[in-house]
Amino acid sequence: MLAIALLIIDTLYAQPAQEAVQIVVSPDRPDWQYKTGDQAVINVTVLRNNVPIKEVTLNYEHGFELMPSDKSGFQLLKEGTLNYKLPAIKTPGFYRFTASVDVDGKKYSAYATCGFSPEEIKPTTTLPADFKEFWVKALDDLRKVPVAPVLTLLPDRCTDKVDVYHVRLDNINGKIYGILCKPKEPGKYPAILNVPGAGVRPYEGDVNNAARGIITLQIGIHGVPVNLPAQIYTDLATGPIRDYWAINMDDRNAYYYKRVYLGCVRAVDFITGLEEFDGHNLVVQGGSQGGALAIITASLDKRVRFISSFYPALCDLTGYLHGRAGGWPHLFRNGFTKKPEKVEVSKYYDVVNFARFIEVPGWYSWGFNDNVCPPTSMYSAYNVIKAPKELHLWHDSHHWTYPEQREQAWNWIYRQIGK
Repeated sequence: MLAIALLIIDTLYAQPAQEAVQIVVSPDRPDWQYKTGDQAVINVTVLRNNVPIKEVTLNYEHGFELMPSDKSGFQLLKEGTLNYKLPAIKTPGFYRFTASVDVDGKKYSAYATCGFSPEEIKPTTTLPADFKEFWVKALDDLRKVPVAPVLTLLPDRCTDKVDVYHVRLDNINGKIYGILCKPKEPGKYPAILNVPGAGVRPYEGDVNNAARGIITLQIGIHGVPVNLPAQIYTDLATGPIRDYWAINMDDRNAYYYKRVYLGCVRAVDFITGLEEFDGHNLVVQGGSQGGALAIITASLDKRVRFISSFYPALCDLTGYLHGRAGGWPHLFRNGFTKKPEKVEVSKYYDVVNFARFIEVPGWYSWGFNDNVCPPTSMYSAYNVIKAPKELHLWHDSHHWTYPEQREQAWNWIYRQIGK
């Protein structure tokens, strides 16, 4: 019953609830993709009870994703439908059409995003000359710190097949915490490191995959235990680590994410040191900030064999300085973080520059409508990866995943590790 309840909760949070009025916005090509210079046509239908609403006024605007609109206006839809021709787009990137209506005093809106030669998108960030040297030294510094694992069994989370532990590891300038799930039956097992999305929260661990015969470690990144009461995390998120992604961004050695990135490597140290690890099959998996950390961890640590990354954040952060969308957390969209020293520090932490050095197979997935991690930023990183890679597009998805999308990702992981 608990498993069913968790599945229901996961499904509820994975997709938005359907509203009484639907606006269907779709490009005229099924793959939503065009070549630069093409002119896309947007089809709009406004529905109530699955029937087009007649005599409804549609407000619209269009422009490159997360940038000021090029044009806005309104049009009366006598039959509830509209075919709208976008201007010819000459620059590789993503162009978004947003439609909204007011029905019975409530506003409804929807949008669709067309990709124009996305495979030709190039990053705006640049690779520092000493990028590799900086991270080699950082890893050397980490190795001077003993892993010093402390495992605390969590009996209430254990099952007949799985032992569950709260784990504490030593990291540079603090600790790293997580939930380890191990099969009880003696043997050698592949492992999955799950790296977290943005925010601070408790974690339950991945018991289901451990029951399947996989060692799983789910970590937090903020140096605090991951099994505390929920209010503690709320207090942290609104207090000491609010906007943590910008803390100490003036100094590449003190920037918040340095300890985070090295903490992910420390988690790999721990996993590969486990007696039950098979010594080879290690996957790093995550979405959003976790999608970024998956790429970064695999780039920094060659013990990682496979990557599964959903809509990675922290990609091409300087996009806004070049007139286009940058990746979450949108550091350069406001004046505070446009200082030259912050721009330079960002280059040492941008996913793009880690992606350049990926050597292992990866499974990647996102949607064109993502309004948190814009696809322009994600393609900037994906396009520089030279290792074997698969991109699975769910065009209409925003910053969430379909059940089928997650199933595809897990099936890919299981094939790689023989499970």
